[in-house]
Amino acid sequence: MADLQGLKFRVGGFAGTIIAKVGGVPQQIAGGDIYPALEKGTIDAAEWVGPYDDEKLGFVKVAKYYYYPGWWEGTGQGHNIMNLDKWNALPKHYRAAVESASRDSFTWVTGKYDAVNPPALKRLLVAGAILKPFPQEVLEGCYSAANEIYADLAKSNPHFGKMYASLSAYRNESLAWMQVAELSFDSFMMRMRTRT
Repeated sequence: MADLQGLKFRVGGFAGTIIAKVGGVPQQIAGGDIYPALEKGTIDAAEWVGPYDDEKLGFVKVAKYYYYPGWWEGTGQGHNIMNLDKWNALPKHYRAAVESASRDSFTWVTGKYDAVNPPALKRLLVAGAILKPFPQEVLEGCYSAANEIYADLAKSNPHFGKMYASLSAYRNESLAWMQVAELSFDSFMMRMRTRT
């Protein structure tokens, strides 16, 4: 955790708030400006999308250490934000078309990254990236900081509080199932891949 003190970290949203809470200095920098900022030492670290996009932007040339997991973004999320009155004024078949296109786009993007990230990670490693897990202390420290931020925000913002309570309840149930289904299957498959 001490290594995060004063670390100038390109990261946005809640993740930036969490980094600040644990002593880092979050930086809001556009994607195209990350490489030169790392190269010049304007920032010390950067969070971006994943191996495929990191490779395209050439980050391995200016930042060799590649830490995981990206605890601040368990998965990507696509959003359509619309004025509710305007949405309600749309004919039902237009709303259905927007909903269908949104689902298809989200599924396509998630599937694309699931396909292109593994070979990109291999290429990054060949190019000299050093893959390192975040220490457990960092993961737990950031997790605790995040939960403190969410609890404070839930007290001051009733709408956030309602959504966070719903999300937390769902996440607890979902994680219990994922531990039985996905985690055990993925763990088994990871062990077996070396035997075939």
